[in-house]
Amino acid sequence: QVQLTESGGGLVQAGGSLRLSCTASGRALGTYAMGWFRQGPGKAREFVASISWSGDRTSYSDSAKDRFTISRDNAKKTVYLQLTNLKPEDTADYYCAQAWVVAETSKESEYDYWGQGTQVTVSS
Repeated sequence: QVQLTESGGGLVQAGGSLRLSCTASGRALGTYAMGWFRQGPGKAREFVASISWSGDRTSYSDSAKDRFTISRDNAKKTVYLQLTNLKPEDTADYYCAQAWVVAETSKESEYDYWGQGTQVTVSS
């Protein structure tokens, strides 16, 4: 069994930054790809970023590209999402997920473990 615990969310002004963390327990983090998704108020959950098992490949949604950075420390069983230049439309619950594949992926169907989420609110 894998448990994922996110932290680092909060209230920030537009243009500000936050760093989200996701720590895993159970299955070795380094074996699988990891991802971040988000769900804004009244919206469907959407892909944000993903990183391969080794950390050498990443992928981003168009809205995250150039503003967000995903990284991982397999020894610490932790994956990070650095959020910069935040906008009010980035307001959402952010979820960490562990895939059952090794390559970075935006497909929700390729993730089998999910965290409880951390809330990010960006004020204008």
